[in-house]
Amino acid sequence: MSEIRVIGAGLAGCEAACMLADAGHKVVLFEQKPVHFSPAHHSEKFAELVCSNSFKADRVESASGLLKAEMRLLGSVCLKVADGCRVPAGGALAVDRELFSAGVTEEVRSRSNIEVVNEEVESIDPDIPTIIATGPLTEGGLAEEIRKLTGGDSLYFFDAAAPIVTRDSLNMDRLYSMSRYGLGGDDYLNAFFDKAGYEEFVEQLINAECAELHSFEEQPVYEGCMPIEKLAKRGHDAIRYGPMKPVGLRNPETGHRPWAAVQLRREDEEGTMFNLVGFQTNLKFSEQRRVFSMIPGLENAEFARYGVMHRNSFLNAPEVLDGTLRIKGTEMTYVAGQLSGTEGYMESAGCGMLAARFLMARLDGREPAALPETTMLGALMRYLKTPNKDFQPMGANMGILPGLKDEIRDKKERYAGYASRALSDLKAYLAENK
Repeated sequence: MSEIRVIGAGLAGCEAACMLADAGHKVVLFEQKPVHFSPAHHSEKFAELVCSNSFKADRVESASGLLKAEMRLLGSVCLKVADGCRVPAGGALAVDRELFSAGVTEEVRSRSNIEVVNEEVESIDPDIPTIIATGPLTEGGLAEEIRKLTGGDSLYFFDAAAPIVTRDSLNMDRLYSMSRYGLGGDDYLNAFFDKAGYEEFVEQLINAECAELHSFEEQPVYEGCMPIEKLAKRGHDAIRYGPMKPVGLRNPETGHRPWAAVQLRREDEEGTMFNLVGFQTNLKFSEQRRVFSMIPGLENAEFARYGVMHRNSFLNAPEVLDGTLRIKGTEMTYVAGQLSGTEGYMESAGCGMLAARFLMARLDGREPAALPETTMLGALMRYLKTPNKDFQPMGANMGILPGLKDEIRDKKERYAGYASRALSDLKAYLAENK
């Protein structure tokens, strides 16, 4: 079997390396940690989760849940580990991030035909089959090499991580344990605002001082990772219809829906830390402490981690990738994960699996078979190859799937129909393309 290089031991790289190794290939997995850490990474382990510990909804009738169901059919290592280190999160799949990273690291290292090399890669050998899965913080010599291979510049956007607070520092008398619409038990802590409190909070938020971004300031911000202070400046009710939406929640003391709500999700299995859902931010640390302490129950909150801003890079996939994640003009150089233009943890991991499948097909002398576009993974691949002058990363969502033959007006039933069709079509695809 051919030796294959995988660069980057994030979720996409680990999925690709394990899939290749399980098929009998010799894999050399390059990971720059601990020789060099990006500004956002701190652990030496693989598949480190930076922004959140949630992989989003797990119901198959949701976009994220359907994506995960498809990945389980493909044999996802990341989901195998995630299922073993869940933390309560309502209908979402959230994990203890330390256990998750350790588990994926063990999965990779347990495969004897994966050799891990800890060094920073700065060049690509076009004669060696390679999957580049270095993630949204790709920089240095490798970034320059990618620019040369793609015949142009990578694009950049920002991603902002939400703060984490310790449970012991929270005023539980002002917080309520519940999930939206009662789904999944009391897995979230909820802070409720009345109208006056919300308006004062927004006023302080939009006037708070942000950290200086220097050269990053002129770069566009990806919509799905919009800092809350920037979103708030779009209009006084913008965050009340976004991360602070009160729908599906009732104040147990009054029986009424609050004016606005902040949800806190478990960060670890023991529930000793909680992250502020949707509160990605670039505020200065002192401003985060001042403004977010206005949230009911967080008056004396201790921040285990403040929100930070990360530089993220991705390729204009329709321009530089060929539809099978191979860089146009190359024979065996592939891109996987967020660098390819997918957005989200599981989307990146799934992309790593597909890059491995497509590469193995070509090594066997076959043209890779495209996934059915009725599947979430197939629809994402279609998005990456469809010309778009304003291309931006895309995550799983039902809007990218083709419509059903028979129109279903009820959204829940329609989504169930999407899921049933997708899984049926993927099973048939896998039976024909082993």
